[in-house]
Amino acid sequence: MKNKKQIPAFFSRCFRWFCRKDLYEELQGDLEETFYNNVKTHGLSFARKKYRYEVFKLIRPSVVGRNNPGIYTLNRYGMFRHNLLITYRNFRRFKASFFINLIGLSTGIACALLIFLWVNDELSIDRFHKNGSQLYQVMEHSEEAGYITTSRSTAGPIGAALAEEMPEVVAAATALRMGNSNYTLSVNDRDMKASGLYVSADYFKLFSYELIQGQEDLVLSDKKSMVISEDLAMALFGTTKNVIGEVVEWEHEKQFSVSGVFRNIAANSSVRFDFALSFEGFSDEHEWVTNWYNSSPKTYVLLREGTDIDQFNSKIVDLIRDKTEGKASHRSPFITSYADAYLYNHYENGQQAGGRIEYVWLFSVVALFILLIACINFMNLSTARASRRMREIGVKKVMGANRGTLVLQYLGESTAMALLSLVVALVFVAVFLPQFNLITEKQLSLDFNVILILSLLGMVLFTGLMAGSYPALYLSGFSPNMVLKGKSGNFMGELWARKGLVIIQFTLSVILIVSVWVVYKQVEFVQTKNLGYEKDNIIFFRKEGLLWEKEKFKTFLLELKNIPGVIDASALAHNMTGHYFSTYAVNWAGKDPEDRTSFENITVDYGMMALLGIEMKAGRGFSEAFGADTTKIIFNEAAIEFMGLKDPIGKIVKLYGEEKEIIGIAKDFHFESFHEQVKPLFFRLTPRFTTNVMAKIEAGKEQETVNNLRQFYQTFNPGFPFDYKFLDSEYQALYAAEKRVAILSRYFAVLAVLISCLGLFGLAAFTAERRLKEIGIRKILGSSEIGIFYLLSGDFTKMVLVAILIALPLSYYLTGQWLENFAFHIDLEWWLFVSSGVLALLIAWLTVGIHTFKASRANPVDCLKDE
Repeated sequence: MKNKKQIPAFFSRCFRWFCRKDLYEELQGDLEETFYNNVKTHGLSFARKKYRYEVFKLIRPSVVGRNNPGIYTLNRYGMFRHNLLITYRNFRRFKASFFINLIGLSTGIACALLIFLWVNDELSIDRFHKNGSQLYQVMEHSEEAGYITTSRSTAGPIGAALAEEMPEVVAAATALRMGNSNYTLSVNDRDMKASGLYVSADYFKLFSYELIQGQEDLVLSDKKSMVISEDLAMALFGTTKNVIGEVVEWEHEKQFSVSGVFRNIAANSSVRFDFALSFEGFSDEHEWVTNWYNSSPKTYVLLREGTDIDQFNSKIVDLIRDKTEGKASHRSPFITSYADAYLYNHYENGQQAGGRIEYVWLFSVVALFILLIACINFMNLSTARASRRMREIGVKKVMGANRGTLVLQYLGESTAMALLSLVVALVFVAVFLPQFNLITEKQLSLDFNVILILSLLGMVLFTGLMAGSYPALYLSGFSPNMVLKGKSGNFMGELWARKGLVIIQFTLSVILIVSVWVVYKQVEFVQTKNLGYEKDNIIFFRKEGLLWEKEKFKTFLLELKNIPGVIDASALAHNMTGHYFSTYAVNWAGKDPEDRTSFENITVDYGMMALLGIEMKAGRGFSEAFGADTTKIIFNEAAIEFMGLKDPIGKIVKLYGEEKEIIGIAKDFHFESFHEQVKPLFFRLTPRFTTNVMAKIEAGKEQETVNNLRQFYQTFNPGFPFDYKFLDSEYQALYAAEKRVAILSRYFAVLAVLISCLGLFGLAAFTAERRLKEIGIRKILGSSEIGIFYLLSGDFTKMVLVAILIALPLSYYLTGQWLENFAFHIDLEWWLFVSSGVLALLIAWLTVGIHTFKASRANPVDCLKDE
């Protein structure tokens, strides 16, 4: 008894646990006998070690097994080979189902993979900066007329103030983009256009734009220094080496010394520029940027680790109020994560309300929808063909296979199909990725890194388990007795399950059809609606060089109007496609002293309003015939309504403290996107402050006129390349995101419907085949072909009608939510939803009609033949 207790208890229990019950007694007796002999001859310590070793040796397939006498362990490798062979034979035997499943799943996976690449790219924007977790952007809330607007523009001095006064701030940087156009850089006789930023000295400390020449803390220490990209260095000097100290002429006015070269900015950066100049140098020459009352630059801060963001925001909320001695109390700064600013870029009344992240979620859901539709095809066809595999299931169960083994087999089949579909999907993606990149304006690629490989495996596993779950549980649940008697069990349950899956499939398809139609109609609406001004065939370019000289610019405009193809020309300080410059320094009789509502400021030259076709509701426009109109002002309807002026023509208001007479009221027009309400604005006549030249050209002569303009411009203003844009193209760019959504959703909706139809096609073929004898009997008894056609298509029609009834209210809610993002949008008309439902029904009829029509014309003799 004493020695018995000295047998290693843990190993004895382990052996009892893993050893087959029919072998346990004999093997345990041998182990104990050996143990006692070793104790006598070699001692207890040796015997215990030997016992452990012998137990380890017995962990082998012939010993390990379930504790059920008479049931032996399966040959796992043999079972795997057997299941693989069965899978292969089933694929060959049911070729139609195999190809339908392969096409459906591979198309679904290809769509999901393309969306994954796009979503992954969107989520990676601005997340490559090494200081990303502590990098924040300063933004401002501004209360105007009881509503809070949020802007990324900040006061110029705020960055330096935060770095100096807030101990939580390690460093701060300020950036100001140089207008909306490119600027001329020159080296020797080489002139070229490039985009630039004014940035403060610590900019390259905060942001990880890799310097291949120069030091990040020194490149902008000199106000006459310039940092350029490697592409710009190649264009200007033909090399990226030894360019430090080289001189570049800017706008043929100033010279800057190259102090650094940065690697070309990655595609996943939201900020792109070709060169950077000193913000401190810019502020020395432009006093307005140092004024706390103005806002235009963007400000970024690097915070110390562990900083409480909410607490920090509460510290800086009154910073502008304090710096302006309470005069700019309506502005309150705050910070938000720079890495999140790209995706979460929309604010409503001071609260974060989504942004680009909504499209990320939208397309993620679309990818899930399409994969789900493809998986439903697999489920339906697998359960529909179950009768052909019943004997296989029955025999396996009689031979001892349990339900878990069968579930694993069928999940293995679906996973194998998903893996094969992935191979085909990768071919599809490789073929269509270039076109997808054109649509999304990205540079996506199939870079097989760890993340992509794991994502692909996850996609295969998800698809395999999703597609195979119901068939596996359904097929493995057959009773052996019922199967071997030729009965499949709960036929009605199977039928209702298949109907439910088809309804889900077409519900998702109808939602996508309605969504595509609504998005298309909204994009068409914003592209064709009258903006209140003319944007077609208007070309514009920035004033530079000699055009800044007053007399020469007058001459330039006169000669420009005489160029063949040019109808009219003028100038303004705006681009008519978004917020440009605003002020609350407008005062009128009865104004609330605390009101800080901003008015958009559009500075124009003579003839500009007429060129744009802006209509007057009352009064007149600026005209040289009336003398000094520089003391006059024109408001839009929204401004007059906000100010509450009655009979405003001839009344006096003050702008920046100067008296201005109201001479006209312009009808409201959209100078921002349709996401925004029409805001108050005014026109003032100050030709010397205009920045852009606009010319209206004849339709149909665009290319010829542009060539004439280029030749004239380069002759009149030598050394400055002619860099122009079309106003309608700039307007279309406002809706680039919506256009991409419209195009992509159209493609994905078509694919989703096609995948759904593939499944319906397969089910229709199976139904017609299964009811062949019934068709023969009905035809013998006098049924017509139309009656047979109605009989076979009736069930499918009911399923699609139910799907439509479920989908239409859901799609109404979802599309209504999306349209809420627009201040001006289409109305959701009833016919749009009914048309979508009818379209889905017609597609379903066309899909099942091929097989039902063929079956209805079958010869009864052929139908009743035995197999």
